[in-house]
Amino acid sequence: MITTRLTELLGLEQPLILGPMAAVAGGRLAAAVSNAGGLGLVGGGYGRMDWLQRELSLVRSSTQRPWGIGLITWSIDRDKLDAALASNPDVVFLSFGDPRPHAARIKAKSCKLICQVQDVAGALLAKAAGADAIVAQGTEGGGHGGQRATLPLIPAVVDAVDPIPVVAAGGIADGRGLAAALMLGAQGALLGTRFYCTTEALGDEGAKQRIVEARGDHTRRTRVFDAARGYHWPDGYTGRALHNAFMDRWEGHEQDLAASTVARDAFRAAVAVRDYDTAMVWAGECVDLIHSVETTAAVVTRISREAEAILRTASTHVSGT
Repeated sequence: MITTRLTELLGLEQPLILGPMAAVAGGRLAAAVSNAGGLGLVGGGYGRMDWLQRELSLVRSSTQRPWGIGLITWSIDRDKLDAALASNPDVVFLSFGDPRPHAARIKAKSCKLICQVQDVAGALLAKAAGADAIVAQGTEGGGHGGQRATLPLIPAVVDAVDPIPVVAAGGIADGRGLAAALMLGAQGALLGTRFYCTTEALGDEGAKQRIVEARGDHTRRTRVFDAARGYHWPDGYTGRALHNAFMDRWEGHEQDLAASTVARDAFRAAVAVRDYDTAMVWAGECVDLIHSVETTAAVVTRISREAEAILRTASTHVSGT
């Protein structure tokens, strides 16, 4: 077993966190990660209130271990945060924006506050908000994120916010990634794309198979899919997805896409029938390392064992006294 400040803080058996992927990380997946010893998070994202309440009820009834909910900071409304807090999560996870306006309400409910950041400035805001842990998210990750690469970002954030535990995210899908994160000073790792390809994850099986068959250079960061969906993300955030024909057609013409009712209607129709030449599949560069759709328990067990084995043998690289 790997013990870190993160596992001690949250009462985990494994220093692994489920990325709160909207429309993918539902209550079943969150409970499965928690039951396997990590921290499961329901992806609040753009979920409708009825969806959110159903998934929170599901995770609450399916695990006795720590779990939480992830919310997009810049789009939080009071009703959604109230619904999240009313479900008595152990953790509230905020990303993409200033957490300080919401921190006091979260911590007043005795919830741990985890903030995901994409740069050192964001990490310092999270520290000022009283974050109990901070996730440093590199641009290699799937879905929305910033521009900093994972490898140099993690130690920079570790140095900036010490002694707050830092968790690494972005491009991690196996035990090697977890072990590397720990060597960089992180106290654990957050995984999204790897958990997307599990049997408990929401989402279409066709999308999961596309991830299994993809390579890292098949992914790109883009604003196209946000324009097609009518989501106005703040400057600095793009989304990493599998490259497709729709991205090619509209890259560099996002304003035209956002203004085109015909194009947006066609996009919604493609999403409905799961046409992934048009619809998006959010995925990180770690897709090279994902070879099958597995149970969550199998993924957590394998990653943990791989990381333990690597850490036990790391000293063999050092010679002399």
